[in-house]
Amino acid sequence: MTRPLRIAVQLQPQHADYAQIRDAVRQAEDLGVDVAFNWDHFFPLSGGRDGKHFECWTMLAAWAEQTTRIEIGALVTCNSYRNPDLLADMARTVDHISEGRLILGIGSGWFEHDYTEYGYAFGTAGGRLDALGEALPRIESRLARLNPRPTRDIPVLIGGGGEKKALRLVAQHADVWHTFSDGDELRHKIEVLHRHCADIGRDPAEIEVSVNFLGGPEREEQPEVEGEQLRALGATLFTVGLTGPDYDFTAVRRWLAWRDEVNATS
Repeated sequence: MTRPLRIAVQLQPQHADYAQIRDAVRQAEDLGVDVAFNWDHFFPLSGGRDGKHFECWTMLAAWAEQTTRIEIGALVTCNSYRNPDLLADMARTVDHISEGRLILGIGSGWFEHDYTEYGYAFGTAGGRLDALGEALPRIESRLARLNPRPTRDIPVLIGGGGEKKALRLVAQHADVWHTFSDGDELRHKIEVLHRHCADIGRDPAEIEVSVNFLGGPEREEQPEVEGEQLRALGATLFTVGLTGPDYDFTAVRRWLAWRDEVNATS
């Protein structure tokens, strides 16, 4: 399966007024970004824990009304924070508001401060992955029974890299796998994912590989240096993280130019 390259931004909903976040997603769409992600946390992850911060899914509903072309989603929803059937209904609703542009990004959760401050049991990493494994079939079942049904088969993005549990869940349920791995580690994890797919008889080409751009500002002038390395390993969805309050798109413009050049010659 040959996929075009896609560029996403993660508009981290921290240290900004909502008007600044709203303007950032509008700018992302105007520039031609393919996907706008936020994240599912209750506190900033950098720059001071007591800084401004906004909730994930209410924001996605607003983005769905505000935009017309760009796909939207969370990178990623924390499975622990919502009943799986409720999450399916929320996703179906945002899917309809956006007229079929939602990506359902989900993971097992990891930020302990969110859990303790909001009264969720943190448990263990393995236990949280087991809970995700139990939730995904419930989400799929509820989506199939809702009235009205989603406008499309909502793509499921799973974030995680554990080789025994997380990648098995990716093989079983995901349309997109998101990872922070690169280089030899990414190559190895893709091999593990392919083995999980073989075990269940799934074509791994059905799963889009999604990565973060990891290069610093010194490489912004040459996105192809990093991008081509990741592309050669199988990645086709590339996410640039932007934080508030400024949401500087300077580097994003370079990634978009690289995407357009590659797609035009592929």
